[in-house]
Amino acid sequence: MHEQFFSIVYEDNHLILVNKKAGVPSQGDKTGDVPLVEHVREYIRTTYNKTGNVFTGLIHRIDRPVSGLVLLAKTSKALERMNKQFHDQEIGKTYWAIVKQKPALPEAKLVHWLTRNPQKNITKAHKNEVPDGQRSELDYKLIKSIDNYHLLEVHPITGRQHQIRAQLAAMGCPIKGDLKYGFDRSNKDGSICLHARQLEFVHPVKDEKMIFTAPAPESDLWPLFQ
Repeated sequence: MHEQFFSIVYEDNHLILVNKKAGVPSQGDKTGDVPLVEHVREYIRTTYNKTGNVFTGLIHRIDRPVSGLVLLAKTSKALERMNKQFHDQEIGKTYWAIVKQKPALPEAKLVHWLTRNPQKNITKAHKNEVPDGQRSELDYKLIKSIDNYHLLEVHPITGRQHQIRAQLAAMGCPIKGDLKYGFDRSNKDGSICLHARQLEFVHPVKDEKMIFTAPAPESDLWPLFQ
């Protein structure tokens, strides 16, 4: 049943790492749709015949129209330790983004100051420092070009809301399907072509370095870039 919402990439007694399908909210929102964290909790409950409360802690999130890796904790200790790694920016995150406009430079660092409009749930990227702006950095590299589309590998250094979407749009390269950030038409399934591709972290209990990669969605343009 869970396969329509996520697939499992890794699981042990402390963590569960899933490849989220685009369209599934990571956590509850105003739509009232069942979020990823609840789908994972139900999977654990039914798979292991657990009764009562099942601890499922969302360590980080990706936007609803985005696919890819999301890490959850199965214990409060794992959640606390992983939260610290994210807070201290010790997590290696790699995203893939398909854009229509080829960037001027094949690779570069982008630095912007981001401001949020919570009413519209949108982020604006400013080239120069602005009041209440959060400094945001990412590195990108052009990986492959096919027809009119280009695959970028993106490494966010900071972890701001809508950071990749806003910063790539500010560069003149909105993500395919992302109407909110300036792309001219939506994808048929409501997704945007942004995928949380790889996650690198230290296991909270085993203290081992772990690297996981999630295959991109099978729909739309993704198979051409695999």
